Amino acid sequence: MDVGHRTNEAKAESDVKAVAGKKRNFNRAKIWQIGFFAANNTATNAYMFLMMNVAYFATGVVGLGTVIVSTIITGSRIFDGFTDPVIGMWIDKTNGKFGKFRPFMVGGYLLMTVVMLLLFFTNQRVPDPMKLPYFIVLYALYIIGYTFQTAVTKSGQSVITSDPEQRPIFSTFDISMTSIFFAGIGIYLANYLVPKYGGWNSEALFYEFALTFIVFSGILTTLAVIGIWSKDRPEFFGTGEVVKITFKDMWQILKGNRPLQMLVVAASTDKLGQQVATNSIVMVMLFGIVIGDYGLFGVLSGIMLIPNVIIAIFGTRIAAKFGTKQGYILATWASIAAFVGMFLLIVLGDPSAIAMDNWGFMTIAFVTLYVVGNGVRTLSGGLVIPMIPDVTDYETYKSGRYAPGVMGTIFSFVDKMISSFSQTVIGFTLAYIGFEQVFPDVDTPYTSEILWVTMFLFIGILLFAWIASLIAMKFYDLDKDKMLMIQNELQDRKDEVLAKKEKAKQNQ
Repeated sequence: MDVGHRTNEAKAESDVKAVAGKKRNFNRAKIWQIGFFAANNTATNAYMFLMMNVAYFATGVVGLGTVIVSTIITGSRIFDGFTDPVIGMWIDKTNGKFGKFRPFMVGGYLLMTVVMLLLFFTNQRVPDPMKLPYFIVLYALYIIGYTFQTAVTKSGQSVITSDPEQRPIFSTFDISMTSIFFAGIGIYLANYLVPKYGGWNSEALFYEFALTFIVFSGILTTLAVIGIWSKDRPEFFGTGEVVKITFKDMWQILKGNRPLQMLVVAASTDKLGQQVATNSIVMVMLFGIVIGDYGLFGVLSGIMLIPNVIIAIFGTRIAAKFGTKQGYILATWASIAAFVGMFLLIVLGDPSAIAMDNWGFMTIAFVTLYVVGNGVRTLSGGLVIPMIPDVTDYETYKSGRYAPGVMGTIFSFVDKMISSFSQTVIGFTLAYIGFEQVFPDVDTPYTSEILWVTMFLFIGILLFAWIASLIAMKFYDLDKDKMLMIQNELQDRKDEVLAKKEKAKQNQ
């Protein structure tokens, strides 16, 4: 393996300063290619959202028990985490006629589509003794298909563009499309689908729900395949030289790649904090009990759409100019400032004065902090994704191994394992103050204990997570200058490989 080019990183860093300002021959993408490829994440989010509501179908239509269904769904997350490295390895070993990534995008979509049709149209019709095992098998197949397609979201970015200034643009499209999708789906469910069928326990509701999302996800998957089509070729894979990846390499990558380790720490703690803070139980406690108006939560969810998109556009431009790492740090500090502001406002002020028909200081301050805080929190989470191809390229630069699938799925595995504890954290915390049998609801009386537990779950865990992220970023050295140096080196190696291939072709 030829890794002898500029092994002295200090010299390489001085080299990049010496050539600063010169035009670099990076692999760049057209903006529409980045935007189309970002649709892959929204395509899988559509299926994820459909399956988030499968418990209603499994209990209300199929007739399975709530405890059994909850156990299956919880356990599936562990299975999901273990499928990631295997599928990541499979991606890295793939290099056929249709590329490395497109087969997994199309295969994942088709597998999930078959599962949806079988699950929602046949599960309720199989013999009773077979309903549970049939559901488990289909759910497991869904997870495999879902991992096929989601793994490409993280790994495929490494071929779309190698320009450090272009990579954050992915987050602009991703955050915007995700925000629009989740705002639209709330309207679709609450104002159209559920009223049309009179509730969730309707077989016909899930027929329409599934078919609508199959078509919607199919359109987005097609756009994503088009976006990556011209880039899914060997000349864009690392240095252009094929390097075999083994399971032993997975451990070596995780053990020896410090930026990957730090990114996993930052992203997984952020994910844990966000899953706790946005849990429906915590939202009920914050809006329904502490503020006393649960309807305000729905109103603010709609209001946040446009600010989220604006913050995403502005924030990713900063990341493109100063580097993704710096953009992430700035978004994290902004999140800390906004959520500390909310904490002080609620604890020192009168949260019951927050209402859409009472536009005093408390309402204006809370709405502003909540909307901005959620916007910058979404931005910080979104900027993690374009940092994954950076650690992929760092691994290729350091060891010669181009392993985008393994890198992305190692990241996902640790992320899922840590973030799966969110419901446990909420359950134990609420049990500590007496909610051992049932969770608080909008009719639960306000107490100081509920206030402090709500602040801990909604703000406290996030603050711990962000502090951990900032500490991790101290040891994550892939700033803009370092990435420029790495991309220059990789381009030099790629030019040499292509030159050798061309010479060999001429000598034949």
